[in-house]
Amino acid sequence: MAVKIRLKRMGKIRAPYYRVVVVDSRKKRDGRVIEEIGLYHPKEEPSLIEVTSERAQYWLGVGAQPTEAVEAILKVTGDWQKFKGLPGAEGTLKTAEPKRDKAEIFNEALKDSKNASDAAAVTSKTSKKAEKPAEAEKPAKAEKPVEEAPAEATAGESPEAAAASADAEGEAQPTEADAAEAEKPAEA
Repeated sequence: MAVKIRLKRMGKIRAPYYRVVVVDSRKKRDGRVIEEIGLYHPKEEPSLIEVTSERAQYWLGVGAQPTEAVEAILKVTGDWQKFKGLPGAEGTLKTAEPKRDKAEIFNEALKDSKNASDAAAVTSKTSKKAEKPAEAEKPAKAEKPVEEAPAEATAGESPEAAAASADAEGEAQPTEADAAEAEKPAEA
């Protein structure tokens, strides 16, 4: 039986990926295999190549013949040089940077959004402070000056409470007669 190490095509149209397989040479390209010993994804950047080195060495040692494509892959991984006893057994395989964890990406985005919202909150606070002086410049409705409040206060009330109750009841400003009446109980 002639055993080959070749590629088994998988994937979609224009998006292929391959498995490095050990198969009887008389079988179909994508037919039944003896063993799968690796992966090859040519569309990724850099291409993903994973070969189980021990199994590749075993099959090469028992006489399995690699196709040209698989031989090139084995040279990149360094398995072909190791089998032949040539220098450069470490290979020239490029590896992609490890992908970041989704939770890590989310937490980083959340931290950035908090920083952005804090900056927005600071700007909104400063804009509110800028608006308050503008509101203070508007003429206030006819309110009593603070100096007149003690004269209006009754015996048991504070000036602020008297002013608040007068505003709440919607009464007009007290006249001098009302102030005189307020003083009489205070004197008694």
